Amino acid sequence: MNHDDAPILPFTGERFTPECVREIAYEHWHRYAFARPLAAGRRVLDAACGEGYGSALLATTARDVLGVDVADEAVAHARQRYGDIANLRFERGDATALDHLPDATFDLIVSFETLEHVQAQARMLDGFVRLLADDGLLLVSTPDKRTYSELTGEVNPYHVRELYRDEFEALLSARFPAYRLYGQKLLFQSALWALDGQGGGVDAATAHGERVEPGLDYAPLYYVAVCAKRPGALQGLPALSLFGDAGESVYADYRDEVRRNRAAAAHIAHLEAELARLKGETK
Repeated sequence: MNHDDAPILPFTGERFTPECVREIAYEHWHRYAFARPLAAGRRVLDAACGEGYGSALLATTARDVLGVDVADEAVAHARQRYGDIANLRFERGDATALDHLPDATFDLIVSFETLEHVQAQARMLDGFVRLLADDGLLLVSTPDKRTYSELTGEVNPYHVRELYRDEFEALLSARFPAYRLYGQKLLFQSALWALDGQGGGVDAATAHGERVEPGLDYAPLYYVAVCAKRPGALQGLPALSLFGDAGESVYADYRDEVRRNRAAAAHIAHLEAELARLKGETK
């Protein structure tokens, strides 16, 4: 089946769909792209899988994937659109109440942008602890309340309980002996990479006016946590993960906007000059 030709799940703002473009697409696809190599050969649960696109991506490397979502229409759509993938199945289920699934069933659990949609956050994480194998990993993401809502003044009607960083970490540390916290934010960057594929490590710098400091010095918009029952399970994780599309859709949209604005400014300047000329002729 060509998934691009499958029926489209209407976008309501509650969950991402792969037909969304530009910034929101980068944010959502990046999380699953980051999880994809960690899914290799593993039993995977995608809790609150939504449309199913991420579960389908993880299935390209995983042993098998179960996508669970509370919305009947999302599950029906996912089964129809991705039902041809042999190692992928979808079930209806509440991510905060997965009691029907046996203990230690999964080697990797992902639940992206789910936590802020539920009140029973502790119960959801407790369930993930039970379902996760001893050497497994949990990937969970959530927006930062300060940068996502407070600084922007925007209110997401589908968010029930947003968290500050310390609140998020308190939930994680109470349940997992080890976790690594990543910040996520769409950035405008200049990238340099070795074309011979040699070298190692990450070199990053952030400008503050004319002052340049080492590292990526930004306030994250989202957090992505990789959690484990055993510290050794976190070995091999990257220090930096980058994601983009070959068509550079966000940059292309930016360039189009700049061209339109420049053309509009030139047209306005022409009209102003013509108006001044006409006023001069009437004096």
